[in-house]
Amino acid sequence: MHAQIVLFDGFDPLDVIAPYEVLHAGGAASGGLVTVELVSAEGPREVVSGTGGLALRATAALDPARADLVLVPGASGRVGEPGGADGHTQGAGGRQQDEPIPVLLGRTLTTGLPALLSTAVADPGVTVAAVCGGTLVLAMAGLLEGRHATTHHLGLDMLDATGVHAVRARVVDDGDVVTGAGVTSGLDLALHLLEREVGPRVAHAVEELFAHERRGIVWRDRGPVAAAF
Repeated sequence: MHAQIVLFDGFDPLDVIAPYEVLHAGGAASGGLVTVELVSAEGPREVVSGTGGLALRATAALDPARADLVLVPGASGRVGEPGGADGHTQGAGGRQQDEPIPVLLGRTLTTGLPALLSTAVADPGVTVAAVCGGTLVLAMAGLLEGRHATTHHLGLDMLDATGVHAVRARVVDDGDVVTGAGVTSGLDLALHLLEREVGPRVAHAVEELFAHERRGIVWRDRGPVAAAF
């Protein structure tokens, strides 16, 4: 499994680093069955996150034809709507820091990212995953209508409004679309993908290495609907 984790301006570092470390460790534990790289829609470049100007380097362009897994992170910034508190500080390249998360997520729609993600979603050989607000990026691009997905609890109403079946769960597995809720859910999502694609022994070894026990049930659209308590 070759994974490409997408960087965009204002990304949340933990949404990226948690899955990256899990998948990288999974590659080491499986003798190279998993590889992972950081990419951007524009190609190799330094990409500034929304957390204090922390930057990571994309080493290649997002290319769904080379990927088995494409993972989209959320954004890091001020929680709230545009037009809130003023006084942002300037970050690298003149971009303001602490911008509202909805602005950062919406800005991805003006780049080449939606078209590349559309190609990935349309390819049955590619699994598209997202953490936190990354699900909203996919939804706002019109790529998740009618699918089951989750995002940060503050964004569930917005997700539902885009025609997605929003599920209040930590990880939602909808086949070739797998999504995680809040930022730390990236650990659980990546461990679930390791277990699903490589096997439980490798996933367990990585879980033990990181001293992290996965939380909750991975939600799937299977079985009877639970009765009200």
